[in-house]
Amino acid sequence: MPSEVQTPLEMTQVNKLGSGLAVVPILRAGLSMLEASLELFPDVAVGYIGLERSHDTAIAHSYYVKLPKLAGRFTLCMDPMLATGGSASQALSLLKANGAKDLVMVCVIAAPEGVEKLLSDHPDVPIYTAALDRQLNDLKYILPGLGDYGDRLYGTQ
Repeated sequence: MPSEVQTPLEMTQVNKLGSGLAVVPILRAGLSMLEASLELFPDVAVGYIGLERSHDTAIAHSYYVKLPKLAGRFTLCMDPMLATGGSASQALSLLKANGAKDLVMVCVIAAPEGVEKLLSDHPDVPIYTAALDRQLNDLKYILPGLGDYGDRLYGTQ
């Protein structure tokens, strides 16, 4: 909904959300994006989806789902790395099955293969990323990428 806000320099026209907001990080690396989201949007519902990708098959399995009421909320699904797109696609399907309709995927780095998977599986879901890297390697890690984001974040192997 259109509105006016005062920036430090001038008044400007903005669009405000007309509904509540939900943020749902994909555990565990997605937790790194939660604090900043809560600082930006203090009145937000938070949910969690736990997906773990097999290092052998690169296929994720769900181990935890805890979601707020999503119907009528603008929902951000957050995971810093969009590699194969398998985990993100599963998470988006879970969110839709639980009532999310106005939904976006937010990541830090994406691979073309993951973007293509989401465009195929969820063409209605916009993807917001800071960087689109070159490709995936044989182990399904993004190149040049960061390696395993969760391992780097938490110092695990």
